[in-house]
Amino acid sequence: MVQKKRGFEIVTKYLGMEDELKPRRSTMHSAGYDFFAATETIIPAIHRQLKPTLVSTGVKAHMPPHEYLMLVNRSSSPRKHNLVLPNGVGIIDADYYGNSDNEGEIYLQLINYGEHDFTIKRGDRICQGIFMPYLLAEEEITPTEIRSGGFGSSGI
Repeated sequence: MVQKKRGFEIVTKYLGMEDELKPRRSTMHSAGYDFFAATETIIPAIHRQLKPTLVSTGVKAHMPPHEYLMLVNRSSSPRKHNLVLPNGVGIIDADYYGNSDNEGEIYLQLINYGEHDFTIKRGDRICQGIFMPYLLAEEEITPTEIRSGGFGSSGI
C-alpha cells in the first residue's frame, strides 16, 4: 500500500460530500487550496459577539511530520464581507490529523467586524490553505508531549 504524502479527507459525519467540501486550487498556479463551509453558519457582527465563531469545513488534512497547513483569509473576505481570522492565520499541525476529540476536522475561526450579521452558506469558500515546510532550531529542547485533543489543544 502506498502511503499518501499530503492531502485532504472528508471527516465521517460529512462522508458523501466530497465533491462539495474537498479543498481545491482555483487555477493551475494557485498556491492555496480553497476551503468550503460544511454547514450554514451565522457570524455575528462584532458588537454582538466579542469572540470568534468556529466554522466547520468537514475536512481533515494529512501531511509529513515537518510540514503544516497554513490557513489564511481569502483576499476578498475582509473587503467584501468584513470577515477576518482573528489571529491572522490558522496553523494545522501534522499531528492534528485523526485526533480523538474531533477526528482532526479543521475549523476556521472568523470575526465579523461589520455592523450586521453575516451568513456563510454551506459550500461557500471561506479561506485558503497552503501546505508549508518548517525548520527546527539546532538547540531545541525536544518536546515529549503527544497531542491529546482537538482544536487549540497544544497550548493555553
